Amino acid sequence: MPSITEIAPDVYRFSIYVAEINLQFNQFLVKDDEPLLVHTGTRGMFPLLFEAVGKILEPTRIRWIGFSHFEADECGALNVWLDAAPLAEAVCTLVGAMVNVNDFAVRPAHVLEDGDVLMTGKYRYRLLPTPHLPHGWDAGMLFEETQRTLFCSDLFHQVGDVEPSTESDLMGRFREALTLYQAGPLRNYMPYTPNTERFLAEMAGLKPKTLATMHGSAFVGNGGKALLDLGPALKELLGS
Repeated sequence: MPSITEIAPDVYRFSIYVAEINLQFNQFLVKDDEPLLVHTGTRGMFPLLFEAVGKILEPTRIRWIGFSHFEADECGALNVWLDAAPLAEAVCTLVGAMVNVNDFAVRPAHVLEDGDVLMTGKYRYRLLPTPHLPHGWDAGMLFEETQRTLFCSDLFHQVGDVEPSTESDLMGRFREALTLYQAGPLRNYMPYTPNTERFLAEMAGLKPKTLATMHGSAFVGNGGKALLDLGPALKELLGS
């Protein structure tokens, strides 16, 4: 069973640790009038996640399903969730809908372009297009404007079965993880592009209070500073 932690008001983190690869896979549920699930996990994770979501609310009530980019851990179980929750719709970037989701999914996606807002009740979401950050032409980051939670996908990737959230700097853990990946078959996991630091600066300007990470501990604190610190680290580790 995934571990369940409320990392911000009405934001529940479900974490599945896979010991064979020493990695957590985190999904997030926002409890609101129109519940939002961020990351579906892989198809194999669906039964565990469905049961865990049921401890917070009726899973068939899921209305929105968000993710950063088209990848198995981000949206591999999308169609299973769409079948289980009859009113659910995927939320993604325009590129994501055009090149992947509208062909893959059993129902068309709800596209959020720059400036669009998705209301789930008392919470407001913007999807910030971030092509190739963390990776993928279709990538984007969901930001909740009321509590200032940024769902930042693979940014701040950490290995290990770590604590649900932390107020400590994540850069050491991130450097360790990326260095490990660069030395093995998962090298080039995350590109560094001319737009990388610009996208990070734009997200930092939103002053997030919580960084909800796909792999590893969520960060609670000065998310803007953490994002600005990430740019030089990515340039150092990946820029060459």
